[in-house]
Amino acid sequence: MKKILISDSIDLKCKEILEEAEIEVTYLPEISSDEIKEIIGEFNGLIVRSRTQVNNLLLKSATNLNIIGRAGTGCDNIDISAATRMGMLVMNTPGGNTISAAEHTMALMLSLSRYIPQANASMISGKWERGKFKGEELSNKILGIIGLGKIGKEVALRAIPFGMKVMCYDPLMSEESASKLGVELVGLDELYKNSDIISIHVPLTNETKNIISEETLSKCKKGVKVINCARGGLIDEPALLKFLENGHVSGAAIDVYTSEPPDFENPLLKHPHVITTPHLGASTKEAQQKVAIQIAHQFVDYFKGKEIKGAVNGVGIEAINNKDILPFVTLSEKIGKIYSQLSKNRLKQIDINYCGETLHKFTQLLSISVLKGFLNDKLEENVNLINAPFLAKENGIIINEIKSSSNIDYKNLLSVTFHSKDKLRKFDGTVFGNNESRIVGVNNFRLEVKPEGFLLFYTNVDKPGMLSIVSKILADSNINIGGLSLGRRDKGDEAVTVINVDNNVDKNTLDKIASYKGISNVGFIKF
Repeated sequence: MKKILISDSIDLKCKEILEEAEIEVTYLPEISSDEIKEIIGEFNGLIVRSRTQVNNLLLKSATNLNIIGRAGTGCDNIDISAATRMGMLVMNTPGGNTISAAEHTMALMLSLSRYIPQANASMISGKWERGKFKGEELSNKILGIIGLGKIGKEVALRAIPFGMKVMCYDPLMSEESASKLGVELVGLDELYKNSDIISIHVPLTNETKNIISEETLSKCKKGVKVINCARGGLIDEPALLKFLENGHVSGAAIDVYTSEPPDFENPLLKHPHVITTPHLGASTKEAQQKVAIQIAHQFVDYFKGKEIKGAVNGVGIEAINNKDILPFVTLSEKIGKIYSQLSKNRLKQIDINYCGETLHKFTQLLSISVLKGFLNDKLEENVNLINAPFLAKENGIIINEIKSSSNIDYKNLLSVTFHSKDKLRKFDGTVFGNNESRIVGVNNFRLEVKPEGFLLFYTNVDKPGMLSIVSKILADSNINIGGLSLGRRDKGDEAVTVINVDNNVDKNTLDKIASYKGISNVGFIKF
């Protein structure tokens, strides 16, 4: 009989479904990490929420563990790489909290517009202040949604019946898909300029961190309201406080914070025009029961040999034991990630040329890895090797695979072309000797780049002094250069420069580099 440990508080429907399938369940929702290590060797499966930290040390004690389940979407508390190395399947329950998060967003939107929490507090204190809490209707207001993933779409579908006009920014969404949904697809600057209310529904990445900042808030119309039910770190909290105090922002509703629990002495949390909730987006009975039932059925299907659903690393387990292909899986994902961070336009198509017999055997896996790298920084939901093809299809991305024989220079070469409005779009990569991955071509410019750490990309006119200009700007910002690769065709023509740097390059520094004549397409990559 299979044995499952549930180490977090999960709706008991999960235990009930597993036991009906003749699986032995041990339910210990308050167990400590040290106590789990002592007993985990007895179990074939582990189900957690966010409390249990499934780290490498715990996994080393899990000698009989085949499968780990997260009753929820995020898997930040699970060391997926360590689990994959040990051949353990990790699965989550994507979409289980979509409706709850969307409804919580709407609840905060209504509360902001009608001062409901403030009026309630006033009544509790024995006051009757009708004149103080004059609210606003949602009808005829413009809602700006940043990120039109599962939750963003559900918010839009709920806002439209209120009579709101919905504007959305999403680099993956097509005009046709937006039109079917009944929303207008716009650029970020237009969204900031016109929105009465802005709601954020994107993942936290290098690109989206502080997407609501002093700079972006200054672009917003006076009286704008801001809602964040997505991720902490998407809002520059000191900047938001500043704009609340000067009246440019009329209200904010925050469910997630840069650090959780937040500092309760933070003046932002105490501002009279701010509504705060303790990360309640997914905290409904229905959502918690939904994910509990979902993970239980996924476990039952797994143990009965049926279709595996919600797997985070299923295809990766196939590759993890193949020493020849694993470095190319990592390389493929990094190429997708590079383009994702460089691109601001909607991706329509990816062409992948597989050159070499080793790559020919794993084209599907490598294509999915490119998609995973690209989509992970673009979508709010967790992207893995199982759902990446579905999410790409859902967002209208076509992928073409081409097989060719080895070329003169490389036995195995991966060439990925991304079709959109961007000029920087083609990347060639290979793996050398001791599993060292390299980008060996960008837009048919030959160079050699280690895809790791921090990379600065730009194109420039090939003339003396261009590199010294960039080097000085980096030096003035106390940014050290760790490596450099240049690619050019003809003397004095356009060239591509890629610089490995030791730490983050901030936006001001990037803007300074881009401001020089002869330098263009400046981009920054963080792995």
